[in-house]
Amino acid sequence: MQAYVLDWLGLLVRWFHLTAGIAWIGASFYFVWLDDSLNRSINAEQQRRGVAGELWGVHGGGFYHSEKFMTGPAGEPLSDDLHWFYWEAYSTWLSGIAMLALVYWAGASSFLIDPSVLALTPPQAIGISIASLVVSWFVYDALCRAFEKQPAVLWTSIGLFLLLADWGLFHIFGPRAAFIHVGAIVGTLMVWNVFFYIIPGQRKMVAQLRAGQAPDPRPGIVGKQRSVQNTYFTLPVLFIMISNHYPMTYSGPYGWLVLAALAIAGVLVRRFYVLTHFRNYAYALLAAAVVVLAGTAWALAPRAPAAAAAVPYASVAPIVAARCAACHAAHPTYPGFTSAPAGVLLDTPERIVANAALIRAQAVATHAMPLGNLTHISDDERATLGAWIDSGAKGP
Repeated sequence: MQAYVLDWLGLLVRWFHLTAGIAWIGASFYFVWLDDSLNRSINAEQQRRGVAGELWGVHGGGFYHSEKFMTGPAGEPLSDDLHWFYWEAYSTWLSGIAMLALVYWAGASSFLIDPSVLALTPPQAIGISIASLVVSWFVYDALCRAFEKQPAVLWTSIGLFLLLADWGLFHIFGPRAAFIHVGAIVGTLMVWNVFFYIIPGQRKMVAQLRAGQAPDPRPGIVGKQRSVQNTYFTLPVLFIMISNHYPMTYSGPYGWLVLAALAIAGVLVRRFYVLTHFRNYAYALLAAAVVVLAGTAWALAPRAPAAAAAVPYASVAPIVAARCAACHAAHPTYPGFTSAPAGVLLDTPERIVANAALIRAQAVATHAMPLGNLTHISDDERATLGAWIDSGAKGP
């Protein structure tokens, strides 16, 4: 019953996390586009009011007129009816941390720890998980402060830091957990940018305006810098959110490099779309992203196996029974599993033969299964499974 309740909690939290993420990233994309697309040619009356740019839009049968004030309207009271865009970010992070707790902390032995990578106890693994988020924020924030006026150096240092974190996590956790934790780190940087800089800076400017003071423009400048950084983090984070469905990306010995390559492709694509806001169609960036993706796909492509001697079904049946069917059965016997993962059943000869290609992809080629190698499958057993499949995957 406990596992069933956790499954429902996971479903509801994941659904909420996805919904909140759509709202947040959608708002982020819209406001970056809006800011980049403003018409800066404004008339004298708008200049007097403090307008820095405007944009007319049409949507849903209506027309919209947006004006940007760098430091609030000049000589006019600031409206009390301000909409603050922050709960989209906060709810995304809070639900993401809830997912991390439900899946990777509550199931640390299954989803977080891989003894073949590093032998950890659940408390040790959970402590490292939490520490990775907190420490990463302080390192990132220190880099932003140190290189605030050197954007090229700042972006390079952030990229190198995240690459180091990516590599390090792959030497601490299981590959799937390592991927998710890189995403959790980047997501934490994004949300804490909102919490510690963007919203406090805006609140400070609002308070100064309402007190009749000339607002300090620096909080807005810093907030814009952090907001721009956030927009380039979005596509890598979105990829990581769906990556657990594609073990080919994380389960090889160089999963950390695969993640780095796909993150770079995401940043290039986002940069291309940002530049299109200025009518600068930098197709070279899009082409570079395609090259990176194609190169990664080629590097991960399965190679034709050498001719294998025929392996009888009788040699693989006990391996599947001992290492796979405890979870992948109509009625799983492994603690914590109420249904077969992804609905894959391996509890009869017919089902094993039907899923031979999936066994090869998940257990032989990528070592993604069993999760965290819970059932202690050996390399020799994986090789036997592969040889049986390569020789035709014949049934009994």
